[in-house]
Amino acid sequence: MREQMDETPKGYAEHSMEKGLKNSIKKYRNTHGKKMIVWTFAMAAVIAAGIFFLGGGSGEKEKVHIIFIPKVIDEDNDFWKLLIEGTQMAAAENQVELTIVATETEDDYKGQNELIQWAVAQKPDAILLTPCSYTETTLYAKKVKEQGIPLILVDSAVNEDVADTVITTDNVKLGEVEGNYMKQYVTEDSQIAIIGHVEGSSTAIEREQGVRMGLGEYQDRIVDVVFCDSDYDKAYHLMMGLIEKYPGIDLVAGLNEYSAVGAARAIKEKKLQDRIRVVGIDSSLEEIQLLEEGIFEIIVIQNPFKMGYLGVEAVLKILSGEKVPQYIDSGCELISNDSVYTEENQKLLFPFKEE
Repeated sequence: MREQMDETPKGYAEHSMEKGLKNSIKKYRNTHGKKMIVWTFAMAAVIAAGIFFLGGGSGEKEKVHIIFIPKVIDEDNDFWKLLIEGTQMAAAENQVELTIVATETEDDYKGQNELIQWAVAQKPDAILLTPCSYTETTLYAKKVKEQGIPLILVDSAVNEDVADTVITTDNVKLGEVEGNYMKQYVTEDSQIAIIGHVEGSSTAIEREQGVRMGLGEYQDRIVDVVFCDSDYDKAYHLMMGLIEKYPGIDLVAGLNEYSAVGAARAIKEKKLQDRIRVVGIDSSLEEIQLLEEGIFEIIVIQNPFKMGYLGVEAVLKILSGEKVPQYIDSGCELISNDSVYTEENQKLLFPFKEE
């Protein structure tokens, strides 16, 4: 029998299996009513999987134990909710024991490093990790491998090839889609701003690189790059400051949900949507509403649910002796106001289907 797991370190968030899947359907339905196609799982399959997960199986075989350490557990952020729900669904379907713990903020790499050390001490069968820092997490990721524990990085990477596999969006491509779209609207007088999330994170570095690649010869029109530390209010205030500092600003790229939504809120409040084109990444309900209203020109969406699901699947393949690719791209898609209601895009925007 597995030894009793040590108590999670005080001051850190813990996420239970049951918590993530309960409210999504109701929230999506209430927010958009009949206007939206709402995608939900076949609940019978979920319940059956849940019964096995909670101990309804034979009990003859000890469950695989995975510890997942995302950057943050944020019930108000759809990206993190969906990423976590993806791991939970795969865990339920495969009768995996899943523990999810995280720091309170995305930029707390020191706290996350403590959690990595704690997780290693639990001797799980594998660790899923979304690194807070591209550089400062690397040493602790190595500690996982030094103990012979499979390590799967999800969404973000570190600056050395230490993981068994990295499952993520091609973040350079993600930014490049934004840059390519903005490029068609660049003028001689354009002033472009980039609002990033956590400075030094692999996703922020790669997405900014992609935006610059997409803009090509026009990247010299970028007047400022600022970071909101994945905080909506800070992104809002940063955008307000950019509007005041650069009166001619006309193009803005947000590099994640927090930065994009905060910037869009400021532009909406200032009623500048007819002058400032803002593009965003991710697909929260608020982002979709802002897209419908014309505040966002486009959003480029990831598939966080798929990332989480594939993370658990990769663990099981590794433990069974299968080889997995070093990098797995979970894909991205550009969504405009005109294409938001297509059936294909609705499946990407809402990984729940109501029959």
